[in-house]
Amino acid sequence: MKTNFKGVIDTTFREGQQSSLLFDARKYKFSLEDKKAIFQNLLKLGVRMFEFFSPVVSEEEISHFEILKSLALKLGYKEVKFLAHCRIKKEDIFSALKAGFNGLNLYLNLSPYSGAIYSNSLRKLIDEVIKIIINLKKQHPDLYIRFSAEDFFRSDLNKVLNLYDAIHRYVDTLGIPDTVGIAIPQEVEKKIQYLRKRYPEVNLEVHFHNTRGFSLINALTAVKSGANYVDTTILGIGERSGITSLTGLLLNLYLEDKNYVKNYDLKLCYLLNVLLGSILNMPVPSTEPVSLINRTHVAGVHQKAVLNNKQSYEGIPLHRFGVNKSTFLLGPLSGTNLIYYFLKEIKGYHITKEQAKIITKEFKSTFSRYQQINNPEDILMIIADSKGYQKK
Repeated sequence: MKTNFKGVIDTTFREGQQSSLLFDARKYKFSLEDKKAIFQNLLKLGVRMFEFFSPVVSEEEISHFEILKSLALKLGYKEVKFLAHCRIKKEDIFSALKAGFNGLNLYLNLSPYSGAIYSNSLRKLIDEVIKIIINLKKQHPDLYIRFSAEDFFRSDLNKVLNLYDAIHRYVDTLGIPDTVGIAIPQEVEKKIQYLRKRYPEVNLEVHFHNTRGFSLINALTAVKSGANYVDTTILGIGERSGITSLTGLLLNLYLEDKNYVKNYDLKLCYLLNVLLGSILNMPVPSTEPVSLINRTHVAGVHQKAVLNNKQSYEGIPLHRFGVNKSTFLLGPLSGTNLIYYFLKEIKGYHITKEQAKIITKEFKSTFSRYQQINNPEDILMIIADSKGYQKK
């Protein structure tokens, strides 16, 4: 099936701020300076669509949005979509338009689990939604409108289709959100392909939570099945287990077909991950594909192989995403090759391979005894110095 991927919609400023990681870091929300740094780097990467909270959330959110919008213009980025995540309620919509958003991400939950009680029948509800959207388009013809049936994968498909059939002519994009993260790739493929055929002229946007650990594979499957946009955040932060990682998706799309990501400056990916890590006072997670830890080697046999040929245990071109070095961790699993390399090339000792074997054997046998009072490098240096080896 032909794919029409148009890009990511970054929701770090909305979904991302709902992550418990902000509470763990005692930040609770991004500061204005945090947002400006994140925003500028996302723009440099190539992101052009950003989702924010509805302005009804707080006056501070409105103020920060207005500053970021002005910043984009000041930096020369004119074709940026600023999208307000709004209930299909007049107060949300009015406040977003008043604040200056040029796009609305409207949503309504039809799931039987939502607890929502609609006073009218589904037909009347659909008529109300159509009336709101048609009036919006009439009064604001350039306004970007996305409409989503929240919790799509647990909703009655016939009810959703009744609604989408009625409104798809009046919106730019239909959303398919996996709000609680229960979808599996086979289901995603089947439903996205079906919706793509049913609504060939409208964009499809997907939003996957990582509740089952499937957000990335679901997003990749959706793109290959015909989805146009994917909601992402930096490091995949978000409600509960988060959503699709921005850089993780770009990496996987690159490996599928470089044309998917031709509009992105990929070498900035790792720097963006490190930036958010520093804001949250945490390292880039080990589960994030674009990370230094994805080029870190512990086992001796792996360290030896990578010293001879990086591709032996590094199968992904992470250097294209800004990860420009590999890391070898000294420890009880390190072998002669790494210890020889470390002492000779990094610390400058005059030693032979045979001498390195002796040091390695002693290092492994004494490591557990000293690890509580010394780090691995210190232990190794104590042993090397005790042999009387000279430095260059």
